[in-house]
Amino acid sequence: MSLRLPASERKEQILDVALTVFATKGYHSASMNDIADLAGVTKPVVYQHFASKRALYLALVEEVGNRMINSITKATSEVPDGRTQAENGTIAFFRWVADDKDAFRFLFDSGTRNDIEFAAAVRRVVDNAAETIAPLIAVNLDPAHLRTLAQAVVGASESVARHLANTGVTFDPNLVGKQVADLLWAGLRGVDSL
Repeated sequence: MSLRLPASERKEQILDVALTVFATKGYHSASMNDIADLAGVTKPVVYQHFASKRALYLALVEEVGNRMINSITKATSEVPDGRTQAENGTIAFFRWVADDKDAFRFLFDSGTRNDIEFAAAVRRVVDNAAETIAPLIAVNLDPAHLRTLAQAVVGASESVARHLANTGVTFDPNLVGKQVADLLWAGLRGVDSL
């Protein structure tokens, strides 16, 4: 049995443990008992914080998405020029993938898109990431066009990360982030503002 933690810390602990369980077992094979056991608490303690396994899963999608977006935002927040923002943001994303493979696998590769409600939650995360990235695209375009380009940036980065995760290749997030940023930056520079 684990130490008695304040409610906010216990909730965070349960989310962290649930991430490991869901990332390795998937939604359907994971149980609230698995999560409670790994957290060192009883199942009723888990239910004090989350009404159901589905509610826990949805809360985790939001939490993991926020962690990803926060890492990108932190890396780009005080950077003076667009190219450095693009590079720092892309490197931050790939560092997040390298440092937290369970989080990436959970959010983008654990079958979340096979369930309508989970797919909608992941779509909100992707849309929030694109909304975060759109202002960083230093091109004078209408906001709808910028959001479309930001979705392309998110999709390209996710695709490369999925490839790296699926092949099991150990990679340098700084190098891969810079390579992807160079490609994205070259493409964004060529966008016609008409």
